[in-house]
Amino acid sequence: MIASHRFVLLATSVSAALLLSACQPATEDEQSPPAEEITPPVTEMSHAQHESMTDDAIIESESVTDDTKMTDMLKDYTKSMTRMHDEMMIGMGYNHPDTAFAKGMLGHHRGAVDMAEIQLKYGTDAAMRQLAQDIIDNQQVEIDTLNKWLASHPDTAKPKPNTEAMQQAYARSMDILHGDMVLGIANPVPDVAFARGMLPHHIGAVEMAKIQLKYGTDEEMRQLAQKIIDTQQAEIELMESWLAALETNKNMPST
Repeated sequence: MIASHRFVLLATSVSAALLLSACQPATEDEQSPPAEEITPPVTEMSHAQHESMTDDAIIESESVTDDTKMTDMLKDYTKSMTRMHDEMMIGMGYNHPDTAFAKGMLGHHRGAVDMAEIQLKYGTDAAMRQLAQDIIDNQQVEIDTLNKWLASHPDTAKPKPNTEAMQQAYARSMDILHGDMVLGIANPVPDVAFARGMLPHHIGAVEMAKIQLKYGTDEEMRQLAQKIIDTQQAEIELMESWLAALETNKNMPST
């Protein structure tokens, strides 16, 4: 599980960097969900690895934070990523593919709303601010749908035949998602940080939705997965075009 190891290290490093720079304990709202919500995973990729790698991650992130003072915007993004990581890790530990998708996507969507709110706080570009508001409006509706569905669909006590394959697929998609997001949100220009951070975030959502269509059987969750693919693929293309235009304008010779 090399991909899972890299993902946990990235996510833990982000969390450690936040704590080192802010020098304050997390509030009740920022902590991981209660332990009783966690269903023990059947693979080796979950919280045991997280804990065992924490010391190394803190050492690594100390070398970064000693040299670089985190901006308020980056602190906000880092808090959001840490919360999202914690909730998605719980979802990855679920046995049933449909509940794993719902719980993981719930955390993922909450992360998207957090990022969009950060963009509205710091960003100034009209197109990116409109995209941020669209993300809040659309994904909050889907958050409500996921919460309602999860309330009546608890996880199964025992793993399914495809549980391990499903969990490994999510681990690979999350590894790519967080690595690119860490690079994106570090950009000092707020609108660019949002676009470059939200782009891999959306790509990750599409990958998660495809995993649900491969392993999930619940019709409501499968329909939601397809809706996520359709909606977020269009927004991916919008962000790619915006970033490409920005790069073109930057490289144009001045008159």
